[in-house]
Amino acid sequence: DVQLVESGGGLVQTGESLRLSCSTSGFYFADFAIGWFRQVPGKQREGVSCISDSGVNPYYADIAKGRFTISRDNAKKTAYLQMDGLKPEDTAVYYCSRLGGPDCYGSHFSAPAMSDFWGRGTQVTVSS
Repeated sequence: DVQLVESGGGLVQTGESLRLSCSTSGFYFADFAIGWFRQVPGKQREGVSCISDSGVNPYYADIAKGRFTISRDNAKKTAYLQMDGLKPEDTAVYYCSRLGGPDCYGSHFSAPAMSDFWGRGTQVTVSS
């Protein structure tokens, strides 16, 4: 079975950092792009960042540019989201997803049809 498991969330103060991990199993990780999303209760899930199978030219939404860094380790079948300079408005549940193929296609990665499997999420809370 395809599985994605997020970890690394927690409670931090403004300006601090967290590194989220997306550990996967049940599929050939190196063949698929991975997306990171976040959701606040009562709001739509929004795309944060996406990395292609090769890791070249990752995409960042405006909310992530300059503060977040996406990466992947194909040998470990794991993707990461390094989040620096966290702000209270970054508070959300963060999810990773497997896209249906190797590419992110820029901002289109966040379209619902692009992801076929999801993790259960990890809570990130940033206090002011």
